[in-house]
Amino acid sequence: MQMQTRVDPFLAAVIHGALENIAIEMGHKLMRMSYSSIIRESEDFGAALTDAKGRQLCECSMSTPLQSGPIPGYIEGILRELEKRGDTIRPGDVFMHNDAYAGASHGPDVGFAVPIFHQGALAGFSVTTAHHLDIGALTPGSCGIVDAVDAYAEGLQFKAVRVYDEGRKVEPVWQILRSNIRIADLVVGDMEAQVAAARIGADRYAALLDQYGLDTVTGAYEDLLDYSEKLMRDAITAIPDGEYNARTHIDGYLDSDDPALKNLPIEVTLKIKGSDVLVDLTGTAPQTPNKPINMPLVGTVDCAVWLTLRSILLDSDKYGAIPQNSGLTRPITIHAPEGCLATPIFPAPVIARFCPGNAVADTVMKAIAPAVPRQVSAGIGNLRVMAFSGATKAGPWVHMEIMEGAYGGRYGKDGMDAVDTLYANTRNNPVEDIESHLPLRVLNYELRENVAGAGQWRGGIGSIRSFELLEDGAVSVEGDGQGFRPWGFAGGSDGSPANVDLVHANGETEALPSKIPYRQLAKGDRLVAYGPCGGGYGDPFTRTPEDVLDDVLDGLLEADTARDLYGVAIAEGGRLDMEKTQTLRANR
Repeated sequence: MQMQTRVDPFLAAVIHGALENIAIEMGHKLMRMSYSSIIRESEDFGAALTDAKGRQLCECSMSTPLQSGPIPGYIEGILRELEKRGDTIRPGDVFMHNDAYAGASHGPDVGFAVPIFHQGALAGFSVTTAHHLDIGALTPGSCGIVDAVDAYAEGLQFKAVRVYDEGRKVEPVWQILRSNIRIADLVVGDMEAQVAAARIGADRYAALLDQYGLDTVTGAYEDLLDYSEKLMRDAITAIPDGEYNARTHIDGYLDSDDPALKNLPIEVTLKIKGSDVLVDLTGTAPQTPNKPINMPLVGTVDCAVWLTLRSILLDSDKYGAIPQNSGLTRPITIHAPEGCLATPIFPAPVIARFCPGNAVADTVMKAIAPAVPRQVSAGIGNLRVMAFSGATKAGPWVHMEIMEGAYGGRYGKDGMDAVDTLYANTRNNPVEDIESHLPLRVLNYELRENVAGAGQWRGGIGSIRSFELLEDGAVSVEGDGQGFRPWGFAGGSDGSPANVDLVHANGETEALPSKIPYRQLAKGDRLVAYGPCGGGYGDPFTRTPEDVLDDVLDGLLEADTARDLYGVAIAEGGRLDMEKTQTLRANR
């Protein structure tokens, strides 16, 4: 049945294009105006427009899902806080918000919201979010604070703080920021860039309302919300009703003596009925009361679920451009028992929620995989974030580096090598950018060898990256995936875990856990990070011998491993021995 529309579909498409272009312009302006590489290069930011209730109308295509996805939660949190205070919203106001228990994914992700008025009435919000290098926590850097005991130890908290009051800058607030944040010039500069980009979005949206009228624009985006919802419901309906369950684990704190802090389960049950799906996280480990690997349900867990289901069920290669708005989430309900890792109770710390949240996404994919086997990958290799810091005569410095994971193999294709995965989807920092302004040297950046998850389509390969300190400094590490291998699928082998070594200046090597609180390092010390490899997809003995040979010739696979895992014989000179290969595979 054809969907009923409120406005002419062609006009709705025009307005849809205008909304998307506004969000894209916001993102481009933010990247160009930002000071820090985490925004400028890694693109760890979000930009979106919402209506007056906080429903997302569009998002910047360059944004990471973990930045744009929470924006409706930011606005809902701001509105609740203002209502609680009896406060009102006026033209020219700008609000700063990073409350992890009211929409934000964690404290370093700070949002700036500019209200949009039309003919004197609130019509929506223009919002930018971004990850900031420091937020005034107990140790330098906004990641790797893996020893925070509660929310107050995680840095400055902003709950719908007005930073512009009817167009006038609220200087005391900005002074607090400059006085309490390390590398304030960078961070506050990035915040001011966010405000400027959000104002551009507000101006463009206000002009759109002036051009077409509020009723027409509202009708168009209501149609777009309904359209996105219909796409998602149709995709869910194609899956047989029933329950689909999966369980994975995260490292937690592998070096801890407390069993309640390590080897923690993440469990997901998808309950599908018609066009609705309930995502139930019952069975997930209880929250950690004094370690920050808890995940806000709104801002982290919901985004992990939404992104995974949308990516699997509504592949852009098949569906083309899909309006990215709140309509996509309407058929999805999420439940998690209060007090578990996925619904912590304030003031439980959450700043290191990144890797556990990625594990939630991975578990959702594992749960639904039997229902849509050709639309998923095998298990992903999780990520690691390193926060380097130190002080020079010029003042303190902080650098955050996202160490890549890898995707599992998928039907018809090998897994993607050395990439950010699932809901983060950030870019790495160019080596030249790192070495040009930081006392760090990147010694190598290469793919691991002979460790990929075997399969008809092998898992993606993790990278090896080595950083040498050119002067005394420190590091904090937030990671996961050293205790558990990414899962293989449909007969594929599990992938390989991650690990990280500290090579001291004297040559001694120390194996480190996946989570490292602030640790001082000496000049000449080296951090060597080995990225995980994704799981394999399908029986390895069905992989084409030519593909196995390619990996051998590329130096990614040894000939002995090719024989043992794939039943492929490589003769002298790098040639396939098809006769021996056939024998090996026949006698497996």
